[in-house]
Amino acid sequence: MDTTLFVGCGLGFVVGFLLSLTGAGGAILSVPLLGFGLHLTVAQAGPIGLLAVCLSSGVGALLALRAGILRYRAASFMALFGLILSPFGLWLATRVPNRPLTIIFSLVLFFVASRLLYQAYRELKGIPDDARRPPPCLLNQSIGRLIWTVPCARSLALAGAVAGFFSGLLGVGGGFIIVPSLKRVTDLPIQSIVATSLGVLTIVSFGSVVLASVSGTMIWNVAIPFASGALLGMLTGRRFSQKISGPRLQQFFAVFALAIALIMLVQALP
Repeated sequence: MDTTLFVGCGLGFVVGFLLSLTGAGGAILSVPLLGFGLHLTVAQAGPIGLLAVCLSSGVGALLALRAGILRYRAASFMALFGLILSPFGLWLATRVPNRPLTIIFSLVLFFVASRLLYQAYRELKGIPDDARRPPPCLLNQSIGRLIWTVPCARSLALAGAVAGFFSGLLGVGGGFIIVPSLKRVTDLPIQSIVATSLGVLTIVSFGSVVLASVSGTMIWNVAIPFASGALLGMLTGRRFSQKISGPRLQQFFAVFALAIALIMLVQALP
């Protein structure tokens, strides 16, 4: 078996397994793992990682849609602005040298991991969320839909656009932007927030994958085994997700991600 095929499938399995345990945020490790394992640059690994995001979030979004907890209008609206900005991120990624791009990615990964670590700490200690003012996007409890206003639309559009830009630039799904944004600007329950985020990620990552394929930046001989391994890892991890998920697992994942972020940063610095 070709080494690239074997390593790509193995790395995909690791990412898929992490995705099943930690949610779509686990896909942020696709780029650094592809860099370590196959020596790909951030610009090369990004579209491959987005293929894994598209697969994982697509499965989750379909299940959430069937369960009726995905706010598909909000997801489509956010994804529209994400699709507008993601081509700019992809364009920029091919023109920025790998070293500064790696530094940016490591800082983003460090931020995401630190936030996860803090959230797990609060959950383990039973610290309640801070009180806040009413968000701009309120849920109509009688019909189960968001009440659309100009401030609500503006907030959702901004979150979708920023997530789309980083999706194209760094090959990350953008869930680390969408989920906190939906928590801040809506009063949706957490299950609906995660489901809506998966809907946005599916559309935006699919658009980025298509654009990368058309522009010729997708390395298919790596992407296909990686995606296949990720799908196998997700199916395997689902059998364990109910037993080993939770804040302790989130802490472990966050520490692992912090270590990878520091290694990337040290390697990228002159």
